[in-house]
Amino acid sequence: MNKTIKLTSLTKSSGCAAKIGPAVLDSVLNNLPKFENSNLLVGFDKKDDACVYKISDDKVSIQTVDFFPPMVDDPYTFGQIAATNALSDIYAMGGNPAVAMNLLCFPSCLDPSLMHDILSGGYSKIAEAGAVVAGGHTIADPTPKYGLCVTGFAHPKEILTNSNAQTGDVLVLTKPIGIGILNTATKAELLSADKIKELTNVMTTLNKYAKDSLKNLNVNSCTDITGFSLIGHGYEMASGSNKTIEIFTDSLPILSDALDFARMGIIPEGMYNNLEYLKDLFRCSNNITQEMKDILLDPQTSGGLLLSMPEKDALEYVSRMELYNPWTRIIGEVTDKKDYSIIIK
Repeated sequence: MNKTIKLTSLTKSSGCAAKIGPAVLDSVLNNLPKFENSNLLVGFDKKDDACVYKISDDKVSIQTVDFFPPMVDDPYTFGQIAATNALSDIYAMGGNPAVAMNLLCFPSCLDPSLMHDILSGGYSKIAEAGAVVAGGHTIADPTPKYGLCVTGFAHPKEILTNSNAQTGDVLVLTKPIGIGILNTATKAELLSADKIKELTNVMTTLNKYAKDSLKNLNVNSCTDITGFSLIGHGYEMASGSNKTIEIFTDSLPILSDALDFARMGIIPEGMYNNLEYLKDLFRCSNNITQEMKDILLDPQTSGGLLLSMPEKDALEYVSRMELYNPWTRIIGEVTDKKDYSIIIK
């Protein structure tokens, strides 16, 4: 049994960059039957972050599942990132996580203490979220993978979806992008210890604080930015709302060095999957560089919330979020539907 092996050496791809490409996924899901039930308020056909099922007139359950292979070598940190990412879907829908179930794939050749550390890291973030672990499922697998099935609750009026953006709204992003590119650089041992610490801090920051800071503010639409990239999740919001979203690149929070690595071609495979699916759905101004396009299509792991809200509320929200992180920015606006769903300026 090996305690010192690097977890990332056991993976081909890491984090949300390991997700099946959106084109392939769509081709499968679009040919599956859609379940009809009056209590199923949000299902997979909505392309939202989690499903919503009505329990009573004043309570809905929100359910999600998410797991992936490691993007860091430390097992405890990997557990924290995976749990933070899975919990995020509940926050993106306006709910509060309550119960979590572990999903763990683990190589039988590794020391069981590494399994303990992965689960302990996950538990730390579940506890921070105010939820509980109630069990789970494990299988032997040559590639380690970890994540959660999470159930949360909310009042029906508190539910946020990715398909209600309104003309005149501004867009707010609560975490920097470039995570997938820097994870790729980390795997290639190109990132310094300080930069890895900065990256890890972003991925292990719960979106709980971003969601809780919305209290008494008007929010029309919300999603979290993960493997489908900022353009991809922005497209889902724009398309579902029948609007166009304009993104201002000079306002984007971007992790330091991410543009440099993109310029060097340090790009995760998931970026190319995103590009193939989205290439005809967005338009860039002539001044947008190739590395900026790569950043916008970069698959994020445990990324931030993307919110569509009136400007007055957005300014108040950005002010509130200064208490929790320095990343939150207004990055664009929502307009009436144009020729493209996403316009990059």
